Amino acid sequence: MDFIPLENITMELADVAMGRRKADMVIKNGTLVNVNTKELQEHIDVAIYKGRIALVGDAKHCIGESTEIVDATGLFIAPGFMDGHIHVESSMLTVSQYSNAVVPHGTTAIFMDPHEIANVLGLKGVRLMLDEAKDVPLRVYATVPSCVPSAPGLEDAGAVIGASDIAQAMQWEGIAGLGELMNFPGVFNSVPEVHKEIEVTLKAGKPVTGHFALPDTGAMLNAYVASGVRSCHESVRAEDALAKMRLGMYAKIREGSAWHDLKEVIKAITQNTVNSRFAVLVSDDTHPHTLIELGHLDHIVKRAIEEGVDPVTAIEMITLNTAECFMMSKDFGSVSPSKVADIVLLSDLYKVTVKAVIIGGKLVAKDGTILIPAKKVTYPDWSKNTVNVGKTLTKDDFILKSNKKQAKVRVIKIQEASVLTQQVFEILPVVNGNIAPYPTKDIAKAALFERHKATGTKGIGFVTGFGFVTGAVASTVAHDSHNLLIVGTNEDDMAFAGNELIKAGGGMIAVANGKVLALVELPVAGLLTDEPVDVVQKKVANLEKAWKELGCTLVSPFMTMALLGLPVIPELRLSNRGLVDAIHFTFVDVVVE
Repeated sequence: MDFIPLENITMELADVAMGRRKADMVIKNGTLVNVNTKELQEHIDVAIYKGRIALVGDAKHCIGESTEIVDATGLFIAPGFMDGHIHVESSMLTVSQYSNAVVPHGTTAIFMDPHEIANVLGLKGVRLMLDEAKDVPLRVYATVPSCVPSAPGLEDAGAVIGASDIAQAMQWEGIAGLGELMNFPGVFNSVPEVHKEIEVTLKAGKPVTGHFALPDTGAMLNAYVASGVRSCHESVRAEDALAKMRLGMYAKIREGSAWHDLKEVIKAITQNTVNSRFAVLVSDDTHPHTLIELGHLDHIVKRAIEEGVDPVTAIEMITLNTAECFMMSKDFGSVSPSKVADIVLLSDLYKVTVKAVIIGGKLVAKDGTILIPAKKVTYPDWSKNTVNVGKTLTKDDFILKSNKKQAKVRVIKIQEASVLTQQVFEILPVVNGNIAPYPTKDIAKAALFERHKATGTKGIGFVTGFGFVTGAVASTVAHDSHNLLIVGTNEDDMAFAGNELIKAGGGMIAVANGKVLALVELPVAGLLTDEPVDVVQKKVANLEKAWKELGCTLVSPFMTMALLGLPVIPELRLSNRGLVDAIHFTFVDVVVE
């Protein structure tokens, strides 16, 4: 949703504030959540003209015959909620359907990092999402993906984006900065190509967003910040977030569907007497069931309050702090004269109950219902049918040969509700020359096939922690290169799952004994569907039920699985080229001699 630049409307706003011109809308008699001064102000009016705020205080003189009155008696007037780091693709929804889902929860703006679709379709995919965003009530900003692929030389994506591509994209409407710089070793080791991406971003006057997934708080973190990286959402310890804030870096505290970091990381604020202006609450990845059952930023603010954060401070962390992080506080972040009129009305400050949502001076949602829904968008054919393995899979594609009776192997150990994995070692049986999965010890086989250009490359390994006792699951949602990922207890079901998902054009599937138990079709890039959130949620619920039938009891297991193929987060990962030591960024053998 566009807004009038402040420099084009200064005289008119002054006229409205003085009463010489009447307001388009006046919000009457609410309690202002003033994030500028961290206080609550009672009996406040807000006068709005052409989508911007002209006056905060007593607006009687701003009211004319055609002024729309919004009675805020008994309500709290807060700035619109802004998500400072979100991958829309993780919701499995297109931008329009995502907008319909989150706006009623008080979300008025998002800063999406579309590196999922970029890893499949390149910058053309980013443009698809930005073009769709032009016709939705939600303000959608994007950062240009910085790591496509996320780990060059260790994996293969569907596209490659370099510094020259980033420099061009920085000029696009809606681009807010550089996407999370996951190649943090490339930053502190001064790799020229990585620093060139930072250079073109800074030259464009836009911020560099970060991804520093190390516990180091010394020289390496300092080098990362010194290079111009402005924020980071990868803190999993309170001391990590505190160290970043002390260095002037925005610590984005994450609470998504799978990653529940807030409980620990928010202690950086609650257990220290520090300024909160460098703390930002973000969701990162949010699945349909979370949006429906818990909400979006309203839920995350509530969680922060439950952990001891003052409500006004918690709201500051998704409004003013977010706007300042992205250097947009001239227009957003507070309910103040001159700012764009993105406003949330709350009936309960501690429960963060959203009563109404105003974007650009227009009432867009009320009592949990979207009043101006985004239209359904038809995606072009070239963005679909992107699962190109180049062959029909058979059980032989999953064989890991050995001439011994048993083999010692490296195994990826997942951790529930954590982005991290561990490397463990196990002894597995060799059956007919194949190192077999061991379901009774919760050890499944994993395979990752390149699915963009039919190169025929693949990686095979083992994973523990899912609890599978039978069957197999497959997904084309496999961060960040989004190759075809299959995990199973036997090779026959693994091949069947992969072939069925290829026929569906991508998505997520669960099978057992040669039968499909559940399927979530994601035809756009193998990542998205244009179906509404409630329809998608029903399919995801069926998939979750099927996973439980296979033996898995994890909360939000799909994202945990999807990160098996992300070789930029410690400790052990699988790529389409092999097993990756994600600490030293080297390939390692599955079998340990």
